Amino acid sequence: MPPTASPEHRHWGRWLWWVYLALLGASTIARIFTKSQPSLGVDEHAVTTLSVGGDREPEPVRIAFRDSPATDSTAPVLVVLHGSPGDNSQVEPLSRSLAPRFRVIAPDLPGFGASTHKIPDYSIAAHAKYVFILLDSLHVDRVHVIGYSMGGGVALEMAELAPERVSSVVLVSSIGVQEYELLGDYLLNHALHGLQLAGLWSLRELTPHFGWMDDAFLGVEYARNFYDTDQRPLRGILQRWPGPMLIVQGSRDILVPPSIAEEHGRIVPQSEVQLWEGGHFMVFTQGQIVGDTIATFVDRVEGGTARTRATATPERLARAAEAFDPARIPKPGGFSLLIVLLLLAASTLVSEDLACIAAGLLVSRGTIEFVPATLACLVGIAGGDMLLFLAGRLLGRPAVRRAPLRWFVTDEDVERSSRWFREKGLRLVLATRFMPGTRMPTYLAAGVLRTRGFAFSVAFLIAASVWTPLLVGSSALLGGRMMDWVVGYEQVAGQVFVFGLLTVFVLVRTGSALSTWRGRRLLLSRWRRLTRWEFWPVWAVYPPVVLSILWQGLRHRSLTVFTAANPAIPAGGLVGESKAEILRGLGESSRVAKFVLLPAGTSVDEGLRRTDEFMSCHQLDFPIVLKPDIGERGSGVAIVNDAAEVKAYLQAAEDTVMLQEYVPGVEFGVFYVRIPGERDGRILSMAEKRFPSVVGDGHRTVETLILADDRAVCSARRFLRNHANRLDEVLEEGERLTLTRLGTHRLGAVFLDGSEHASPALLEALNGLSRHYHGFWFGRYDLRAATVPDLARGAFKVVELNGVSSEAAHIYDPRYSLLEAWGTLAHQWRLAFEIGARNVTLGARPASPRQIARLLRRHARATRKHVDPRLLPSPVSSPDTS
Repeated sequence: MPPTASPEHRHWGRWLWWVYLALLGASTIARIFTKSQPSLGVDEHAVTTLSVGGDREPEPVRIAFRDSPATDSTAPVLVVLHGSPGDNSQVEPLSRSLAPRFRVIAPDLPGFGASTHKIPDYSIAAHAKYVFILLDSLHVDRVHVIGYSMGGGVALEMAELAPERVSSVVLVSSIGVQEYELLGDYLLNHALHGLQLAGLWSLRELTPHFGWMDDAFLGVEYARNFYDTDQRPLRGILQRWPGPMLIVQGSRDILVPPSIAEEHGRIVPQSEVQLWEGGHFMVFTQGQIVGDTIATFVDRVEGGTARTRATATPERLARAAEAFDPARIPKPGGFSLLIVLLLLAASTLVSEDLACIAAGLLVSRGTIEFVPATLACLVGIAGGDMLLFLAGRLLGRPAVRRAPLRWFVTDEDVERSSRWFREKGLRLVLATRFMPGTRMPTYLAAGVLRTRGFAFSVAFLIAASVWTPLLVGSSALLGGRMMDWVVGYEQVAGQVFVFGLLTVFVLVRTGSALSTWRGRRLLLSRWRRLTRWEFWPVWAVYPPVVLSILWQGLRHRSLTVFTAANPAIPAGGLVGESKAEILRGLGESSRVAKFVLLPAGTSVDEGLRRTDEFMSCHQLDFPIVLKPDIGERGSGVAIVNDAAEVKAYLQAAEDTVMLQEYVPGVEFGVFYVRIPGERDGRILSMAEKRFPSVVGDGHRTVETLILADDRAVCSARRFLRNHANRLDEVLEEGERLTLTRLGTHRLGAVFLDGSEHASPALLEALNGLSRHYHGFWFGRYDLRAATVPDLARGAFKVVELNGVSSEAAHIYDPRYSLLEAWGTLAHQWRLAFEIGARNVTLGARPASPRQIARLLRRHARATRKHVDPRLLPSPVSSPDTS
């Protein structure tokens, strides 16, 4: 078994976790109540409109802007658009150089600066619409649009949206055609932008920062701007633009390659292209020079001397008509090549196959060579696969041990599947490399199952070393057809991924069950528990019974009258009753097993002292029974064999504990009913509780004996867990091992119809006990006796007495059908209502809904505090061996 963290470490871990959650909650509240509209800057104005794009109802959006008037009121209007991230201050040097001669409007695009940050659509297409809304509010009809960096995309969208309102377009260090952006492919770039968005969103929302990160420069809004934007239409927009265009680009721009300006200049034959010595941030460092160049261009546009598509030269028109040649994209080298390779490696974290195909397309275009492209993908794939493996190893086991996964996958499932995975799972790792959609769940499972790291690394590296060059090479040969295939595959990738998860779930759940005798027997155990109603949970059995109870409530015009069936017990024994108080109601009878209570809060030392005192007073030896005073169905019950086990139980206990004499022998559940006013009652049901056992043959282990037994196999998982320290032990021939000593069906006891053992002497003994308990008429006695004949002659001890919520337990005899069980339970509840109604006429009062709710809460609190015997240092219900 893997080592587990010490209690001290777990305590500190929980403490740090709760501190983090508290800080995160406080930060979130502070952000909600302190969030305000960004304040306007000096000389900034704002207009308010409704949001555009998205599926939500339009919401108010503020657009902040600077409006610098010209000395001549008839001067042309220039709109200057900033990049991302940024605001209008980014282009202020440029705006300042233009303002004396032209009216310059520089907005903060929504999502940035002093404009509204939370909008449904951050794309350049949406920003173009916002700019026109701003211009409409200012009554500006026609403008020259200057776009810097990402703002260039907005300028092009404006030219497409309303070309009659755009006199000219100026692109400064601007984005443009898709093929020159990052890796050149929309799907791959979109995946990278999604990865960036997820990282920035997680940083903002999962870090307690109290609003400090809400206005971060590289924030979620910037990531959304790129994620929401589709650059694929820009080539067509450039090809259709009929008016003048100026393209200004720095020859040392590392963010937007200079070659993109050359391609824009080719497909816009009337454009003027100027490549300058400078980088991406010329608008900051050379604002005046850039402004003078733009001013000269605008003057020529206004004077009608700037070229349009209609006046472009035939040579440039011919070049513009040529199809795009990927070979025109210059091969990156040095630092640029390193960036491309890093982007390819990073993109494998989003989609390994898509990254490999994009790498092949880059190879086919001549952008990069085959070997570095393949190695970059292989490095990214190797890193991502190891991260998945480590995530499964570091996070998977703790997750499996917590709800909801622990409801479906036990530690035994994981350990067994781990052994199988070590033997055969590496073949699966090799196979999944060629089955997209199955890798993530498989590699996570490999980590959860603690597959050897070296063996896993070798397996996936071999598979990846074959698959990666094959996919990159195929994509390089097939070109766009390969991308069409992957796009089609991506449409069903979600279903494949879900199928992969289900496959791994079945793998972890059953491992190689069908290939081993042990696995097949455990599957048989599950099948029998699924097909035999006696093992079904209460919620699956009781709906018809609840309907019967409701019907009785309507007949008696009270849904709670049955709680008066036992006026001496709170709510008639429906829920939350004290076991000790009920046993005290039977008086100091020799027929009641001795007991004592240890109230909640009793120290362990005091509990041990009182245990020793209790055993000495009544001359008892171990074993003894420890159980919660409030509980049902055997929850928290343990049979302890020595003082060390008592101490362990008391250390884990949080509520009142009952110490009780252990009565060896047979156990029966006898349902007793007596009509108020009558002297004698009757036995409604009698269930014999048998404790499954296995008998050694001198050859087979305890585990094999349990799995081979036709009845024990039904509760095999519980028995194997309870006897984990003896599973490899071989019992001597004839040696008997009792698998449980607790008379609870849920804990493995077998219930049989024992009505044949009912006798007048037994009934008379029960009548005597019940007459002494004034206010008890209806419920089940749990009796223990040395032998069945002893029970029949009335020589027994009562270990528990349950009220109206107890069941006629003989229904769990495998010979009884579910329909017969429902009939018995319906009859039982009819009697409860009739006896309750009779008692009400005699002055008893049924419990109110408020009282029942209070008892339910009490019961729920007590149940949460029950001790789990499996957490104790030894099997406290260890069996008798004879």
